[in-house]
Amino acid sequence: MMGHSETHDYVIIGAGSAGCVVANRLSADANNKVLLIEAGGRDRNPLFRLPMLMGKLFQSGIYNWHYHTEPEPHLNGRSIYWPRGKVLGGSSTINGMIYVRGNRHDYDRWAQMGLAGWSYDDVLPAFRRSEGHIERSDGFHNRDGELTVCRARGKNILRDIFVSAGAEAGYPANDDFNGAEQDGFGTFDFTIRDGKRWSTSFAFLRPVMDRPNLSIETNALSNRIVVENGRAVAVEILQNGRKRTIHAAREIILCAGTVNSPQLMLLSGIGPPEEMSEHGIETVHALPGVGKNLQDHVDCVMVYECSKPVSLFKDLRADKLAWSLVEGMVFGRGIATTFPYEAGAFLKSRPGLSAPDIQLHFMPALEKSANLHFPNPFKPKPSVETDHGFTLRVGPVNPESRGEITLRSANPAEAPRIRANYLQSDFDVETMIRGIQLTRDVIGQKAFDPYRGKELAPGPDVCTDAQLTDWLRATAMTTFHPVGTCKMGNDDDAVVDAQLRVRGLDGLRIADASIMPIISSGNTNAPAIMIGERVSDFILGNEPKGDGG
Repeated sequence: MMGHSETHDYVIIGAGSAGCVVANRLSADANNKVLLIEAGGRDRNPLFRLPMLMGKLFQSGIYNWHYHTEPEPHLNGRSIYWPRGKVLGGSSTINGMIYVRGNRHDYDRWAQMGLAGWSYDDVLPAFRRSEGHIERSDGFHNRDGELTVCRARGKNILRDIFVSAGAEAGYPANDDFNGAEQDGFGTFDFTIRDGKRWSTSFAFLRPVMDRPNLSIETNALSNRIVVENGRAVAVEILQNGRKRTIHAAREIILCAGTVNSPQLMLLSGIGPPEEMSEHGIETVHALPGVGKNLQDHVDCVMVYECSKPVSLFKDLRADKLAWSLVEGMVFGRGIATTFPYEAGAFLKSRPGLSAPDIQLHFMPALEKSANLHFPNPFKPKPSVETDHGFTLRVGPVNPESRGEITLRSANPAEAPRIRANYLQSDFDVETMIRGIQLTRDVIGQKAFDPYRGKELAPGPDVCTDAQLTDWLRATAMTTFHPVGTCKMGNDDDAVVDAQLRVRGLDGLRIADASIMPIISSGNTNAPAIMIGERVSDFILGNEPKGDGG
């Protein structure tokens, strides 16, 4: 608990991927009195530590805001499930643990937009500072950081067949997607330590919880940020049915994520005046870009039968997995300590591109059988065609479609409206179709001949651009990487400057994936952690301030 004082030097809202980093770095100086506020609870459920159970628990409401989009106009009116972490560690406590930093080109583009301090050469030291890689140590990697990172741990033969097929199709093998080049086929790195999930809570928060200058409040919903005379001075929270106002003597750092950061800004009267007035919220500071610029990685799921019983299905039967769970929890080994999507690729859909524009995730199992299942005693023997297969998720890493987050009401406990606008852009549809075609070419390589069964989705009869477009609108989904709703920039729609200070306000910064002006190429957890490192540098004065745009 906070003790008697309701004033702290720094108040951090959101104990997610970035917030835990910020709390660690700011409280390292004993002279800084730091408070970390989290709407969710403590991350005590031991099952969340086992990587293989992520898929099952990801769908649950535990540790999860359990959001859904509004009906998506370009996805046949479907509402898409958006799980977001509501717990210490945020989404790093429920995500797929894949560690991908993005492409050098991503950050250099940010710098070319006039954002000083955000080129790849600027952010690489922040990535390296956090990382504690078990096996890699070079100019791109570090072994001494708090965030344990390891190579893929699984041994399934289909994973290696996938990488071999990529080579046969003419793509390079890539041992390190976070190294000198991102292009090619290989296996991902993961935030897994001793066979267990290594969230930002375990990496950055738990080791420093006994610091006397760091306080942590859980189950505390932030209602609004209090602004006085152009400065953010306090946060109003609701905890155990009681409202409290907590003051920040120096700064408030908003790390609530791509959905909750713009929501709290709007609830506080910071955003587009016309939108806030619809809910009876008085404008405190007009910022038209709050909630806009929403980007996410859309993808589709391609599925194939496997003609041999070598998929993960055989390992995930309840009678076999029971021992695997014990083995994983006690000894940190076994199938339960791996994540099913271990292999992947970054591809260029056409010649002349400066960086890959398509990402593949490969799983050696059918999606329907990739979770715990029970043996059927009345089934004489497993059907290879029915039970065994492999799945590929295919999507563009630089989508053009843009959505928005808006308020549903002035009630902080009510979920905001999420409009992702997936496949709004023809460019995204065309890129996905090209990705499907390239993937079919890879699966058609000789390496897959002994294992390739029937294409189940989209199916061999879905082949023209029109057919594939219809299939995408009927089935496409999210890769769970929303960003951009409080974007960093210098234009009129920018919410924060290059130092992550909210434009036109003193005492308030935003540090999470919402500040990305353009989405990074790949999984977004590692970049969110890097953003936490960068804002800590800015606050602590670890580099020249610059003009911030």
